[in-house]
Amino acid sequence: MTEAYIYDAARTPRGKGRPDGSLHEVTALALSARLLNAVKERNGLEGHAVEDVIWGNVTQVKEQGGCLARSAVLASDLDESIPGLSINRFCASGMEAVNLAANQIRGGAGQGYIAGGVEMMGRVAMGSDGAAIAVDPSLAMKTYFVPQGISADIIATEYGFSREECDALAVESQRRAAEAWQDDRFAKSIVPVIDQNGLTILERDEYMRPGTSTEDLGKLKASFKEMGEIMPGFDQVAMLKYPHLDHIDHVHHAGNSSGIVDGAAAILLGSKEFGEAHGLKPRARIRSTAKIGTDPTIMLTGPVPVTEKILADSGMSIGDIDLFEVNEAFAAVVLRFMQAFQVDPARVNVNGGAIAMGHPLGATGAIIIGTLLDELERQDKQVGLATLCIASGMGAATIIERV
Repeated sequence: MTEAYIYDAARTPRGKGRPDGSLHEVTALALSARLLNAVKERNGLEGHAVEDVIWGNVTQVKEQGGCLARSAVLASDLDESIPGLSINRFCASGMEAVNLAANQIRGGAGQGYIAGGVEMMGRVAMGSDGAAIAVDPSLAMKTYFVPQGISADIIATEYGFSREECDALAVESQRRAAEAWQDDRFAKSIVPVIDQNGLTILERDEYMRPGTSTEDLGKLKASFKEMGEIMPGFDQVAMLKYPHLDHIDHVHHAGNSSGIVDGAAAILLGSKEFGEAHGLKPRARIRSTAKIGTDPTIMLTGPVPVTEKILADSGMSIGDIDLFEVNEAFAAVVLRFMQAFQVDPARVNVNGGAIAMGHPLGATGAIIIGTLLDELERQDKQVGLATLCIASGMGAATIIERV
């Protein structure tokens, strides 16, 4: 089987997903085209250099609708002979784009791909596509649907994570992210966003709140308590599925949950022959990919079983992994991962995560793969695993190995 290598990883800074966010004036199309141009320029790609652009985005309506991937190719300086494929696996869309591209290469369907994703959450609101899992009673009742925040609180209740533990993880995420930016650890991957006049709009993640303390977070109201407890509330729905729970501890809030932000990320993948043809040196190979379905009510436990699956598929153990990126959708998601595998927290999300810097849904999977690669190089480590929980109960994972 042909090996699939990572040749480049790039991302934009993440802007606050609000009308006063720095990227609010930028469309998903424009941000995607900007990043595709950066990958083209950084790697000297000309003509039909890649087989396809596979692009994840979650809320595929309005300006993020249609086949945004193809629109982005046409809006960029890439050759029009390159097609585009838009995909949606909710929060793992950017990772699934990378995994799909890697497996296409491994199967012989093209030598090179650009894969990643985008989400402009301040312009196209999460949930505005009217997902059936949330709005169609025939499915919502069958799956005991509850909002993700309730699912995160179920994890905390089921596995014994306190409000204080969740807040402590959030504070550490903020500290690590601030330190990473101070040390320029993202410099290799960051592509500043500029306007049509060449002026810089955004050059660093702006959602961060350095200096956040557990005392600060302790003052915040639990975000999902009312929707859970007001009768008939989602807590009652969840406890129909989990009758051994007599209550749900509501521990998550804006400070220990992922931030709503705008952003995009891209990975350049190719075979050995692709690199040789373009004079590029591979940075890592995609060692394995995996995806799995999980219970749709608790919803966010996917990183555990998908990690078990990818390790089994690869003939590896958890001790073979040097560093981990586990998307910080909610604090309890990461705490559960570390609990399940008894992983040293110092090896997980070394540079902070989505609690500090935000979670642009369609892009995050590609962001954490790029962050993982940069950190493996910085620490001179070899093998890393990136994983995400996914809405409606799924998990995705990628193992990369430096070459």
